[in-house]
Amino acid sequence: MSATTIDKSRGWMDRFIDGIEFVAAAFVGIVAADVFISVLLRKLFSTSIPDSYDFGRLLLGIMIFWGIAATSYRGTHITVDLVWGSVNPRWQRVIDVFATLVLLFVVTVQTYTLFDKVVSTRADNVLTYDLQLPTWPFFAVSWAGDVSAVLLIAIRTYRLIFQPEKMARDHVTESVESAD
Repeated sequence: MSATTIDKSRGWMDRFIDGIEFVAAAFVGIVAADVFISVLLRKLFSTSIPDSYDFGRLLLGIMIFWGIAATSYRGTHITVDLVWGSVNPRWQRVIDVFATLVLLFVVTVQTYTLFDKVVSTRADNVLTYDLQLPTWPFFAVSWAGDVSAVLLIAIRTYRLIFQPEKMARDHVTESVESAD
């Protein structure tokens, strides 16, 4: 099966989810490159990228918020499911929907407060140390990652309630005990 066949068979929601996951992965690569290049320049040439500390810190924040978006839909983050594992499938679904609704509420509040941070950082004209670049665009990109997380959690909630078969097909888990 070719890649174009796979893309045509998937819906717009799945392509949107894949796009967000791709952006999150790209930011992981950017942060890794920033760290690698900074260390290389410091050790081999006794120099540094101007504002490398500020860039590293701001890029790390971006990576964290886009990472939240990437893990929110798939549910691949670390979970403790002692109660979930001991109940029947109907109650597992109820627990999944409840937990996802709580997560949606928490991340929505976080998104609101991060937007306030973007606005206040822009209003206060916070700049980087060496190059005097405004920092609010970095906060805005972080906020966009948080908005993406809210959208993905909303899609997950919708699918858990109305299309549970898609959620079961999207995420297959393997027990740690059975992995050799």
